[in-house]
Order: sequence, then structure tokens, then C-alpha cells
Amino acid sequence: MCLAIPALIKSIDGQQAEVDIEGVTRDASLQLTPEAKVGDYVLLHTGYAISVIDPAEAEETLKLLKELSEAST
Repeated sequence: MCLAIPALIKSIDGQQAEVDIEGVTRDASLQLTPEAKVGDYVLLHTGYAISVIDPAEAEETLKLLKELSEAST
């Protein structure tokens, strides 16, 4: 099983992007999603953007992940 989380692309330099995940920035490879652009949400798995996703889907997923985290504390 794998887990991919939504991340917002903040900047792009070649095939590398800086993405934001709930206020935390990370570097991500865009090798698998060359169509991605600044402002897109991508599913991030082990440092790779594996697909571009709809913003509403990304926001809903982030909301659910936050609720799960809060429920487990």
C-alpha cells in the first residue's frame, strides 16, 4: 500500500518543484507530471508528483487527513 498526499506547487525549476503541504515546503520531482504548473495541486509520493489533481479534491483530502490526525490524539 502507498500513500500520496496533496501538495500545492509554489515554484518550478526545470523538473523540480517546491511544493507546500499545509505550510511545510518540500522539493518534489515533476518527472512523472511534466504538465504540472505553478498553482496546481499534485499527489506527492516519496518525493515524486505522481498526478495533477483537482483543487477541490485536494482540499477535501487535506481536510479529511487533518480530521483523522485530530481524532487520533
